[in-house]
Amino acid sequence: MEMASDAALFEERVAETLKLCQNRREPPLVWAEEVLKCLDTAGLGLGLPSVELGQVLVSLLCFAYNSSCMWKFLDHALSFRLLSPLHVLSLLTSRVIPHRWSQPEAYRLYLELLSRYAFSFDLVESDASKERIIKSIDATLQLSQTYRVNVQELGHTMVLFFFSIVVSLLDSTLDDWGLPKTFPDKASGVARSGDYLNTDIESKGNKNFKQSEHRDQMRRTNSFLALEVLGTITDNRKVKVLLRLVHLNMPENFDSLLQRIQFLEAHKLASPVLKSANQLLVRFSANIRGVMDFEYQLNKRQLIGMLIHIGSNKPFSGCNSEAALSASWVSFDIYMENVMDVKQLPVKSAIVVLSEIIRTLQVFNRASWQETFLALWLSALRLVQRERDPLEGPIPHLESRLCILLSIVPLAIAPLLEDEVDSCHSSSQGGREFGGVGIGYRHEMDRKHHASRKHGLISSLQVLGHFSSLLCPPSSVVDAANLAAYKAVGFISNAKNGKDGLSESSHVNTFAKSGYQRCASGATTPDDSALPRAFSGGNMRHLIVEACIARNLIDTSAYFWPGYVSASVISMSDSSQIQGSPWSTFMEGAPLTSALVDALIAIPASSLAEIEKLYHIALNGSEEEKSAAAKILCGASLRRGWNIQEHVVHFMVKLLSPPIPPNFTGTRSHLIDYLPMLSAILFGASSIDTVHILSLHGVVPEVAAALMPLCEVFGSLTPTSNHKSTMAEELSIYMVFSSAFLFLLRLWKFYKPPLEQCISRRGGAIGSELTLEYLLILHNNKIVSTSDKPVYIDFYPKLRAWYCQNRSCIASTLSGLCNGNPVHQVANKILNMIYRKMTKTGALSGSSSAASSSTVTGEDAYQRPVIPAWEVLEAVPLVLEAILTACAHGILSSRDLTTGLRDLVDFLPASLVAIISYFSAEVSRGIWKLAPMNGKDWPSPAANLQSVESEIKEILTSVGVDAPRCSPGDSTAMLPLPMAALVSLTITFKLDKSLEYIHAVAGTSLENCASCCPWPSMPVIGSLWAQKVHKKAVAQLLRSCFTSFLGLSDASKSPFVRQIGVVGLLGDINWAQQATHRSMAPGYLYLRSCRTIHDVQYVNHVIVGLVSEFAQKMASRWTNKDFPQLKSGESSLSLATTKVRDVAGLGASLLCVTGGLQLVQELYQETLPTWLLSAREDKHGRVNSVSHITDGYAMAYLLVLSGSFVWGLGAKPSLWAFPVRARIIGAHFDFLAGIMEGNVSVGCDTDTWKAYVCCLVGLLVSLAPEWVQDVTPETLRKLAKGLRGWRECELALSLLEKGGSGTLGSAAELVNVID
Repeated sequence: MEMASDAALFEERVAETLKLCQNRREPPLVWAEEVLKCLDTAGLGLGLPSVELGQVLVSLLCFAYNSSCMWKFLDHALSFRLLSPLHVLSLLTSRVIPHRWSQPEAYRLYLELLSRYAFSFDLVESDASKERIIKSIDATLQLSQTYRVNVQELGHTMVLFFFSIVVSLLDSTLDDWGLPKTFPDKASGVARSGDYLNTDIESKGNKNFKQSEHRDQMRRTNSFLALEVLGTITDNRKVKVLLRLVHLNMPENFDSLLQRIQFLEAHKLASPVLKSANQLLVRFSANIRGVMDFEYQLNKRQLIGMLIHIGSNKPFSGCNSEAALSASWVSFDIYMENVMDVKQLPVKSAIVVLSEIIRTLQVFNRASWQETFLALWLSALRLVQRERDPLEGPIPHLESRLCILLSIVPLAIAPLLEDEVDSCHSSSQGGREFGGVGIGYRHEMDRKHHASRKHGLISSLQVLGHFSSLLCPPSSVVDAANLAAYKAVGFISNAKNGKDGLSESSHVNTFAKSGYQRCASGATTPDDSALPRAFSGGNMRHLIVEACIARNLIDTSAYFWPGYVSASVISMSDSSQIQGSPWSTFMEGAPLTSALVDALIAIPASSLAEIEKLYHIALNGSEEEKSAAAKILCGASLRRGWNIQEHVVHFMVKLLSPPIPPNFTGTRSHLIDYLPMLSAILFGASSIDTVHILSLHGVVPEVAAALMPLCEVFGSLTPTSNHKSTMAEELSIYMVFSSAFLFLLRLWKFYKPPLEQCISRRGGAIGSELTLEYLLILHNNKIVSTSDKPVYIDFYPKLRAWYCQNRSCIASTLSGLCNGNPVHQVANKILNMIYRKMTKTGALSGSSSAASSSTVTGEDAYQRPVIPAWEVLEAVPLVLEAILTACAHGILSSRDLTTGLRDLVDFLPASLVAIISYFSAEVSRGIWKLAPMNGKDWPSPAANLQSVESEIKEILTSVGVDAPRCSPGDSTAMLPLPMAALVSLTITFKLDKSLEYIHAVAGTSLENCASCCPWPSMPVIGSLWAQKVHKKAVAQLLRSCFTSFLGLSDASKSPFVRQIGVVGLLGDINWAQQATHRSMAPGYLYLRSCRTIHDVQYVNHVIVGLVSEFAQKMASRWTNKDFPQLKSGESSLSLATTKVRDVAGLGASLLCVTGGLQLVQELYQETLPTWLLSAREDKHGRVNSVSHITDGYAMAYLLVLSGSFVWGLGAKPSLWAFPVRARIIGAHFDFLAGIMEGNVSVGCDTDTWKAYVCCLVGLLVSLAPEWVQDVTPETLRKLAKGLRGWRECELALSLLEKGGSGTLGSAAELVNVID
């Protein structure tokens, strides 16, 4: 009560003083002096600008003392800083706008004051006054309630004040012009006029006609004046900054402003008043568009400002365009080539990863979608062409590469086009909600800056035809390419004849399938003998276009593109040559005879309906039909059915988990009834390329989850007979179990000790994808939104028991079992079986490499134990320990050991897993004697060792790596006994495609085991990383990657010096076949080797050092002059900067494929901080300031790009990635802020430090703005303060405005420091 009485007394004194001054006609200065006395009397004189005085004056003006003198004094009080303009204008806004019709004069004066003082951004120095002003403005305009925020900063208040002013004036104008519209926000509450009925009535009730006419005219002009003031306010650069803060941090509210503008533009033609105000509307609308397009003008006279604003990566004239284009997109090539490595199957879908890489590189290269998609297609084509006609071997070859080109890439593009469609749809829906204005304003503006993604895809496919050298199909794909081209010819011919294009397409599909008839008789490629004799010319582009059409990325209008098919053959469409398709016969209901099955296995299906029918037969057909359908599904449709490959993969995985039949009863598992089908699926999908295709489609976790119950069930069954299981197609429980078990273990590194699966010093799991638990976690995460139940290893006790035993066996020697134990009893049975085999057949004749499965007599079969597979596996380690110990003590010969091991694998192929695990562990322990590889006791490598060593040396020398002598000279080569036994066993397996499921398990594990031995038992890769000069070799190979990529190699040492960019890095088209001497591209060799590097942290330091070195070299090539001479070299700077970005992009790509998230985390938290803090000697001659600055730019680019590869650029990464990203980025920026505050001193050059920070901030705010909100507001303020100290005020403002609501006020308070 006392405070209210004091306020009333103060208001009365001020009113009396002002009235007295008005009666005496005192000048404004006297008015101010008298008012100050009133403030002193009330004890308010020290708190200027005065909140209380502002409230009193506005209260008097509205409208008890509404005189011109009072308005003039208010004007002077604002100019004398007695009052806060922000505060007074907010008070007037809430009082005057609602009464603008009854008080048009006051409204006119308010608009004039608004245009005069709206730009008075001087901040209040007194904290007490500031707090009172904030509270008063918030209460007056109801900011907190309207925008649902807690307004506590003056800058935050300024932002909301100006936005409220703009919206209120716009709504009042709409209201005055008779265009009222209700919008969903509450920002315009003060604009509603409630005094229409009292507009022209005097206080005495008499109507003055002339005055009424004058006031009507003023009301009309006030509306135009309000729009003019809006144009003036929003034309101011500082106001644009404040409105931009709303645009970025309160997008829903800014959208409401855009909707109002759309509403005005939609009614412009129908409203005469809007026509007359057209120029004012155009100006205001353009200003709001300018808010969305607003860019801070960094000081481009400084080199750092130029670096940040250099945008395009388009090749310059005088450069090889293809090489320059590929260099900017090298990450595509590195990723695609890296996923071809069989040593570790990707557990994450290549479709998802590639989609994110496409988005990332499009943003970083600031490229159009045509350029982006073209670069993507070229990278995929180079991937195929690098291995057109592959050599034999257990590694993924052409089918996996074609899968990338014709299946993975189109599927990765699809979500990008869907995002665009969804954006258009949501924007259209938003527009229709507000008067049918059309598409959303934001989307309309985005389309002006970025061409349609679909149009970019179409353009890229059209331009792709110019790259003829990459479009030449491999020999095994020539016929398929010709058939794809002929399909277009048939479609065009049919269109010219006026027929239905769809029916013609089906007609040509039938013809195309008939071209594969020859495959059914043993050929491996389609037969184009049915084509018109003059027809030829199909290339890889025809296959790519077909893959895109099949997934609705483009339509059949592509067939009419100029030059797509030769005009000379369009008229050739001879239906008389068309034969019947076996798939048509199948769909018509023909029985699955042997001939039809063979044809369907060799010919890929072309429609989802065909695959669905196969699936239902595999589940519900007869025993023979189930097996046949499964074989067909795993045939050409899975390997070469590129247009429907994702559907084939889906149904194949579903067949691994068949449903329980409706009438099924009994205690045994229903899986036993599906034995023929499951056997066919497991053997059909066991090839190297097929498993790799499954991994590329991202179904490894699902396959693992489906295989576990198969292993559990069939491994627990006791065979019904004791007939020997062979490597042929004989169907048995052992073989089905072994197929499923070996398939499961191919998906993770079962032979690695647990410690090696978690290498990171912080406990980050670089190898977490190598564990079975991790695969199940991925699977369970995928089914969260489905009705499927999660899968855990505890559900399968037999599998879990073996899993724990295997890990124990790897980690430590066998112990804890005594004779008489059931496991010992099984082991004795197996030993007896092996011993009888040895004593019956004797030693293997000749070299053990000639050993193979022998025919088993009835007596042999009878002696084989009949026990469940899990019991056999449990006992195998004891068997191995016994026979290896016997061999070490001379009791058992080496040949008998090899014979026994092979017989054990023949008995139960799954036992190979236990053999590998046991021998790998024993090799790593180093407790066994060395075995002489002399050709008598063990196989001798002498015949090939010298040539292999020469090959190794020549390959390593070609990539700049020193190759030490590996062979033992005249002495006999030696291997640890377990290694000798494992090698001897593996060379007994025939190199047969039917045994790929064996080779795939043995090959990678043998290579891993070889890396622990001093002798290079595996060519090239195993020998390279087994040397003691490991780190030196890594550094040399990485240096060769950079020099070959940049074209800086020594021509005398490297055959790749003739090429630069991607070709220099990864090799030319089919280089392995065309080279006259043995050589290997350094990047190719590194990608095949990097997974075996144990000290991956070392790679980080090497890559950072190389990026720094070559960035400085690029800058030195650009100019030898110092900083003041930079004005004339902007084009040269652009070229040099593009090269620096290419170097950093190469470094980021190699870093991510080597260690993924772990290395990126090391880069942020250790490597780059150490690099900044460490002083470095100049090893490359005198380095000028330009080199130092580009050095910092390269490091910033490396940091942001590598982070983008593992986290993506979006605001919402995966659930696991978001907290990791926020923690790592936040910690790095905390480190930078500490240096900015002077808590830590940098060791690098000052120019490098400043360039690093400025370029890092510039890259983040322009390319990854969502990341900024991962940093705490306090850290952002510290960085902004440091940037202001370097006169990078607009960069500081750009950083703060991306920081979210926490830094919105701090950003607004910086508006006074921008130019």
